Amino acid sequence: MAFLTHFILLLLINLASSQQISNTESSSSTTTNPTTTEDCNNRWIYIRNLPSRFNLDLLTNCSEYPIFDNFCPYLANHGLGQKTHTKSRSWYRTDPLLLELIFHRRILEYPCLTNDPNVANAVFLPYYGAIDSLKYLYGPDVNSSFQHGMGLFDFLQSDEPGIWNRHMGHDHFLVMSRPAWDFCQPLDNDPPIWGTSFLELPEFYNVTVLVPEGRAWPWQEHAVPYPTSFHPPNLACFEAWIQRVRRSRRVSLMLFAGGGGIGASPNIRRSIRTECENANTSMTKDNTGYLQICHIVDCSNGICEHDPIRYMRPMLQATFCLQPPGDTPTRRSTFDAITAGCIPVFFEEMSARSQYRWHLPEEKYPEFSVFIPKEEVVFKGLKILDVLMGIPRSEVRKMRESVIELIPRVMYRRHGSSLGLRTKKDAFDTAIDGALQTIKDKLNDLSQQ
Repeated sequence: MAFLTHFILLLLINLASSQQISNTESSSSTTTNPTTTEDCNNRWIYIRNLPSRFNLDLLTNCSEYPIFDNFCPYLANHGLGQKTHTKSRSWYRTDPLLLELIFHRRILEYPCLTNDPNVANAVFLPYYGAIDSLKYLYGPDVNSSFQHGMGLFDFLQSDEPGIWNRHMGHDHFLVMSRPAWDFCQPLDNDPPIWGTSFLELPEFYNVTVLVPEGRAWPWQEHAVPYPTSFHPPNLACFEAWIQRVRRSRRVSLMLFAGGGGIGASPNIRRSIRTECENANTSMTKDNTGYLQICHIVDCSNGICEHDPIRYMRPMLQATFCLQPPGDTPTRRSTFDAITAGCIPVFFEEMSARSQYRWHLPEEKYPEFSVFIPKEEVVFKGLKILDVLMGIPRSEVRKMRESVIELIPRVMYRRHGSSLGLRTKKDAFDTAIDGALQTIKDKLNDLSQQ
């Protein structure tokens, strides 16, 4: 009974939040935003008015997938989740699955919204595609996963079809908060295997899709950062965190926050665990300058996912944060580490360098990260410790400063944040810039054909 009461209260709270979003969206679409035309030149966005079955109604199914985590508790604060503690102003228990809701809430504050799709440079589809995919991945529709997205396409064709037909979807974009691999099952798979076929549908080939992880050869998608738990509301909170990151004493050389690596088969996570165990018993402060060589934060079985205190404090005390691939190449931990001013160490190009080109410029990776090919570690005996200890301390300080400079670009500030904080482009702003440029380039290419 207590659980049922809690669920009902939570549902009521979030339905109220949903109504606020709907009201804001309605007011946004009645008049053009008062931002000057000059400021919004080539930046106008039209938010497509979708029935709630494509977004907010999907949130009511937050506990209906027994083999998938119940995400009802994390709907609070428009998808940021509950605060980590009552006095927290910037830290939340954020679930990455709710990036779609976070993005939807933030775009309602975008200063260049228009109610006229004919003058818009881009059309945003507030479709919660990853949440909608759960019924195909974990629910009763697993054998009809090729239908994922078809309801949306049918609506776009039947309701004001001129908006879509103007550029045949080339000017449309949306967010899907799961890796692209989950949406690229070939349409001719029989029987169906893991995933849906959203990104394989010819109907959506022209749409730009923002995902937390793209494929090796992306067609429609562009990778954007996973949301961390840090969502500052104003410039004072942001600057206070930056000062804490800079002052933090780095007592550990390297840190790995994650699970896995306990099996017998050779893999990078197992190599990391073995090297950490050996290094902590054989190395001392006298010959390294660190109180601890390697710190492992055990995040097995998802225990860290909604508890940032478990890993953020250790990250603040570490110089390098190891980012080995897991089930997929990318990790939310990469962005947690950057937020903590901890220099990321990558073992695959697909973990970041070939992913987040809008947010982490490819040419700057040597300035803020270390790359060690996993094959060299797993099969050729290269020691991570030797590589990291070989970097001069002066270079390490420069790299950490470069990491700190990236923090605004990878955080999603809180909706309704102060005007001062809005002067710093965050992950959302950078994603919007990237989407607008991508769409502009596509339309230019079409005009020349």
